[in-house]
Amino acid sequence: MLLRFWKSNRPESAMKYKSFDELEAAVMGKARKCKVAVVEAADEHVLEAVRHAAEVGLVEPLLFGKRQEIAAKLEAVGLKGDAYPIVETGSPQESATGAGLAVKNGQADFILKGLIQTGVLLKGLFKEETGFRTGRLISHMNIVQVATYPKLLALCDAAINIAPSLEQKRDIIQNAVDALARMGIDNPKVAVLASAETVNEKMPESVDAAALKEMNKKGQITGCLLEGPISYDLAVCAESAATKGYDSPVAGDADLLVCPNIVTANVLIKCLRHTANALTAGIVVGGRVPVVLNSRAASAEDKFRTMVLAASAAG
Repeated sequence: MLLRFWKSNRPESAMKYKSFDELEAAVMGKARKCKVAVVEAADEHVLEAVRHAAEVGLVEPLLFGKRQEIAAKLEAVGLKGDAYPIVETGSPQESATGAGLAVKNGQADFILKGLIQTGVLLKGLFKEETGFRTGRLISHMNIVQVATYPKLLALCDAAINIAPSLEQKRDIIQNAVDALARMGIDNPKVAVLASAETVNEKMPESVDAAALKEMNKKGQITGCLLEGPISYDLAVCAESAATKGYDSPVAGDADLLVCPNIVTANVLIKCLRHTANALTAGIVVGGRVPVVLNSRAASAEDKFRTMVLAASAAG
């Protein structure tokens, strides 16, 4: 009875996808395929994932790197050496810059990291001539599917920003909210996490969370409904929020979790993945288009899922 009363007259959830399968179906229903720029594409693991994504109609690949090496790897995964367009480049950084220019010229909707160091990739992308930077901080966003939560859940930043300042957190949130909007998720419920719901000056993350909530109210963070500070259990568990009498439209129904630092976010995402059997995908946001930084150790399924996310967030 308490839970039913608590849930009444609350805004509907913004997240319309319950699973990655639903997200994939929405992406595959688009009028055209997404164009993906693969940076330093001479890698069998990457090309196997790209081949599958192309065969099912998700992407049209544009490959950057040394033509002869890429052609050999294409043949190694069962394709003709000229199966996809190849842009010949002289170095990994040139490949990255070329991919950035492809985005600028409308030839790519998202970028996929191949056999290139992440730092080199980003340095090449960020060259002034690419126009890839938007003036906002670059950040990382994960999407999680966990059986005990009724919808997909976004989380940031588990990969790029180590100990973000208040202003950097503002950018991290706005980047994620904008990416979710391109996925068709309007006005998501954002939970800025802390260990408790009270502001404590000895716990800077709680002070930042309260400040971010005020920024949202003043229109300095747009396109979302933001709550903070809020603990993880109240953000995702309606029963806990009802029991504690915590009244917020975000409580028990969060669409996006914002962690105070990279350690918290990274531990949380790995806990969900390895102890709750969650499915995850992650992309870099804040640039002109999403960037996929898959690990070479990632499974083919993981790589495909991340390309689905990138294609969705590309709009």
